[in-house]
Amino acid sequence: MDVHSTYSTSLSTIQATRATASRSVQNKQTTEISEQDLQQLRQLKSRDLLVRAHEAAHLAAASGIVVSGASYSYQRGPDGVQYAIGGEVSIDTSKVAGDPNATLQKAQQIQAAALAPTQPSSQDRTVAARAAKMAIEAKAEISLQVISNNVSPTNDSATDDDRRSLGNTIDISA
Repeated sequence: MDVHSTYSTSLSTIQATRATASRSVQNKQTTEISEQDLQQLRQLKSRDLLVRAHEAAHLAAASGIVVSGASYSYQRGPDGVQYAIGGEVSIDTSKVAGDPNATLQKAQQIQAAALAPTQPSSQDRTVAARAAKMAIEAKAEISLQVISNNVSPTNDSATDDDRRSLGNTIDISA
């Protein structure tokens, strides 16, 4: 029997045993998560589901005006997994130039998209309020167009009363 081969085999066996023991300790450390870590994991998983559902509601309601899909901010859990803890969906909130009817429809869609989640955030409510203002402005512009198309100062069929009420009709502040 060769002494050198016996020594090699014994050394290999010892190294393999140590590696197995080391992996076993590491696995035990990663599988044995403290109660505090388990609670944090439950909270992170719950928050992740809520955030993803919240942003999905925005995306569904904002179809056609979405600038970019949902983007998330993450926190790494004690298990090493990234959990979404915040998110946003970018939408186009600009007016439709020269088309108050389209602007009104868009404002209504923006408002619906902002308020789509079951629990809108303060940012969501701010976006909805801006969209409501945009809708009011669009309605005012539509009213002005209707009035100017129906009653004009050069229109002989317009009575003096029509012309006087014109000023009252368009006195709208947004």
